[in-house]
Amino acid sequence: MSWLVRLMAAAVIVYGGLFVYVLAVSRQDGREPCDAIVVLGAAQYNGRPSDVLRARLDHAAELYGEGLAPLIVVTGGMAEGDVVSEATVSRQYLVAHGVQDTAVVVIPVGRNSRESVASAAEWLVDRSRTSVLLVSDPFHIARLRAEANAHGLESHGSPTQTSPISTSLGAELRYLAAEAVKLPIVWGTHLLGHE
Repeated sequence: MSWLVRLMAAAVIVYGGLFVYVLAVSRQDGREPCDAIVVLGAAQYNGRPSDVLRARLDHAAELYGEGLAPLIVVTGGMAEGDVVSEATVSRQYLVAHGVQDTAVVVIPVGRNSRESVASAAEWLVDRSRTSVLLVSDPFHIARLRAEANAHGLESHGSPTQTSPISTSLGAELRYLAAEAVKLPIVWGTHLLGHE
């Protein structure tokens, strides 16, 4: 067997292992009492959360209602053409659905998951709140936990089960496959000390 074939076989095995890991984490609900619930942003349309964002917010409200954390930190900046941030829309939605306004922290910074987690972590660590329950789509949780842990947080994941992405096997498999590529990049970036 040539070295190239061996290399390709090794790459397939490593990728397969990463895919299984991302899939396994996506199926775990690690809900437990924490300092804060952190919700990753998703698209909003003129102040109305997308179905994906709404699923995340509904799940966060459920966790808050169970008394698992005193705060919900909502994240997400503005895309081109937006007049309001994802985080602001998230706050409005949560308050309209019974969450106390003083319990929602808006972090309207970040155009991607990495920036959003870093901004939320900075705010939380500055206030000595270091344990978090991350809320997003199932496929997203492994990478979010890696980012949060790299920023000094003790993270647990509680994925929403009602996202439209999860109802489509094809879509979910595509996202899981992409995350299996993104996750080692996150690990490598933080291992090398690049923020």
